[in-house]
Amino acid sequence: MAILHSYPFCPHSRFARLILAETGLATELVEEKPWERRIPFLEMNPAGTLPVLVDDSGLAVPGARGIAGYLDDVQGEGLNGRRLLPQNIAQRVEVRRLLDWFLGKFHEEVSDYLATEKIYKRFMPAELGGGPPDMGAIRAARTNVRYHLKYIGFLIAQRNWLAGDQMTYADLAAAAHLSVVDYLGDVPWDENETAKEWYARVKSRPSFRALLADRVPGMAPAEHYGNLDF
Repeated sequence: MAILHSYPFCPHSRFARLILAETGLATELVEEKPWERRIPFLEMNPAGTLPVLVDDSGLAVPGARGIAGYLDDVQGEGLNGRRLLPQNIAQRVEVRRLLDWFLGKFHEEVSDYLATEKIYKRFMPAELGGGPPDMGAIRAARTNVRYHLKYIGFLIAQRNWLAGDQMTYADLAAAAHLSVVDYLGDVPWDENETAKEWYARVKSRPSFRALLADRVPGMAPAEHYGNLDF
């Protein structure tokens, strides 16, 4: 069985968990605390970043984008209508553009700040950067999430899903990162009903159930977090 080294509230790890569940690849989850930088983990991925998928042959596939590409390479043609990276070249370009947006821009401007300041630092020792959250970083993330939410609403107002007519990696990447922010109660859903309805569609999928069951010790989720209808 494949093994996914991940952390429950790492947004990139959540994306990997979603796409593995959607494609039906049986996977064992191994929790990896990224700040510990364990030597055995660094031997698999010298960058020390999550997630890392180790397949049945022992091949280590690092990174959310790498895992998405790997799954399409090994399973894409057999998934037929469930393929998460379309065959059409223009559509593939659009999916990859949006992956860059959510795995890169959204992460750097929103989800990384909030996950680090509100969750990671609670469990990190002081010598590794643990301690009180940086409220300036949190305020910046709360400001930034608003225009990202507007952009999601803009896309969904024109399309059935973020990249087109079918759900793709783009939807799962966006929803994975938003799910961490939503757990913390920092998504202003009342500002964009279109984006809210799209997110409800994604989080109602069976692949999302495990994410909605995750809990940060000592920190309850926002009241609506597990409510599929908000």
